Amino acid sequence: MLDHLIKGATVVDGTGAPSYTADVGIRDGRIAVVAPPGTVTEEAGTSEDATGLVLAPGFVDPHTHYDAQLFWDPYATPSLNHGVTTVAGGNCGFTLAPLHPGRPADADYTRRMMSKVEGMSLVALEEGAPWSWSSFGEYLDALEGRIAVNAGFMVGHCALRRYVMGEDAVGGQPTPAQMDEMLALFHEAMEAGAWGLSTTQSATHSDGDGKPVASRHARPAELLALSRAVAAHEGTQIEAIVAGCLDQFSDEEIELLVAMSAEAGRPLNWNVLTIDAAVPERVPRQLIPSERAREAGGRIVALTMPILTPMNMSLGTFCALNLIPGWGEILGLPVPERIAKLRDPGVRAEMLRRAESKEAGVFRRLAHFGRYVIGDTYSTANEGLTGRVVQDIAAERGQEPFACLIEICANDRLRTVLWPMPTDNDPASWALRAETWQHEDVLLGGSDAGAHLDRMCGAPYTTRFLGDCLRGRKLVGLEQAVKMLTDDPAQLFGLRERGRVEEGWHADLVLFDPERIDAGKATLVHDLPGDSPRLDSRAIGINAVWVNGVETIREDVVTGAVPGTVLRSGRDTRTVNTK
Repeated sequence: MLDHLIKGATVVDGTGAPSYTADVGIRDGRIAVVAPPGTVTEEAGTSEDATGLVLAPGFVDPHTHYDAQLFWDPYATPSLNHGVTTVAGGNCGFTLAPLHPGRPADADYTRRMMSKVEGMSLVALEEGAPWSWSSFGEYLDALEGRIAVNAGFMVGHCALRRYVMGEDAVGGQPTPAQMDEMLALFHEAMEAGAWGLSTTQSATHSDGDGKPVASRHARPAELLALSRAVAAHEGTQIEAIVAGCLDQFSDEEIELLVAMSAEAGRPLNWNVLTIDAAVPERVPRQLIPSERAREAGGRIVALTMPILTPMNMSLGTFCALNLIPGWGEILGLPVPERIAKLRDPGVRAEMLRRAESKEAGVFRRLAHFGRYVIGDTYSTANEGLTGRVVQDIAAERGQEPFACLIEICANDRLRTVLWPMPTDNDPASWALRAETWQHEDVLLGGSDAGAHLDRMCGAPYTTRFLGDCLRGRKLVGLEQAVKMLTDDPAQLFGLRERGRVEEGWHADLVLFDPERIDAGKATLVHDLPGDSPRLDSRAIGINAVWVNGVETIREDVVTGAVPGTVLRSGRDTRTVNTK
């Protein structure tokens, strides 16, 4: 007997093949039957008419930071609402395990680091997760049986260094004995099911004390030793971030990434490829590592987002503006001193110069302050400004846009919410994106879901992208768009029997209305532990989501079921060789 029968759906199976109409039956967590409409004779416990609706594989998000959130939100919202049934976590070198059992303070260090570098609520981290583990395997076990999505996790380089080297992980180099211990700890994590190694060398990644995170101090020999260790385990890979990911790689960074992938004989993915027709040289430069890796016996995959992710900002809290060269020290001052500095014309001039300089890289996009939209305000002086564009307000007041923005924010003691309008929302940039998406080493993803919670909301990229493909720019056909969200990432990670609508495969499925599928506007909600805020987005046109054959979402509401699996390397992933 079937558990559930979906009748008359338009099946887009994830392979890129033309859609077709079929009845799809689910039994014991698997897709039991895919047959022409009306031909299934086996009885079903429940059934539904899906005429006019699309049935696709559950979407796979290749870059998330749900490592902590899953403890207080097993549904990985809003990703699950938007059809994501499998998430890859443990990215950018940051994981909650392993933790040294003899140093309880390491957990506090990790929480403060995650709060700073990934924009997670410190209160939520403290109150929402049990912090009951030491080994990486114990961390995975703590999630097993209590999550609604399938989740796999890389092991973070920063945690490995901290466990072995303690406070010397920041600024120090491992002794030969410590390197051996780090490798042994890494092998232990991999044997427990870690998907591979994640690491960062990015200049934007600092810990809770404002110091470069531990992995940024690693030299190439250390990174290559860990990469070689990846090769010893089935179904594994590498995720790596370097400073050039934000703009353009240096020659040294290209050599490092190529060597890491070649040493491991495994794919390496990085995040995120920014595509902007105003910087036409960026994409060719960023794909050089992919070309050279193939020549060297590796494979390097660039993640890129198929939508423009809205971000809210503030001069009062840590956000992307802090990462503009020279801005961090000013925006890190106490609020009264910060306001005084920002009101100084000389300081503002220097800030603008730095923001528009080549060294600012991709953050130059944030320097068009006249294009910012004013969000929430908190003073009578700013009444009526919400929703207005800064350049219009500045023109009315006879001010330069940046000076105008500063005065608005100062009236709110820097709490004003700012929404920068994207500078790359032009036809040429979208045409370049459509072309770049076809590259064999470019993959859609990079949502950062679970991180930067009150500043950005990347999780809805799946529904927004499909809506754009069906009713907007139509840069990609539906079958290809679904493949890019399902089978392509599943193949990169070597997921076993996931990513397609196929008999015998795991029943990770999403049923949606092609006339309506979209994502609602990002809104600020206070539903984290400690009443902390985050941005959320309603899923539109998603009828239902199944994970391992169990309904987890119906009409944008979680059902309460937790059928997700902690996906472990080897058991749930196969090796994707590069040689």
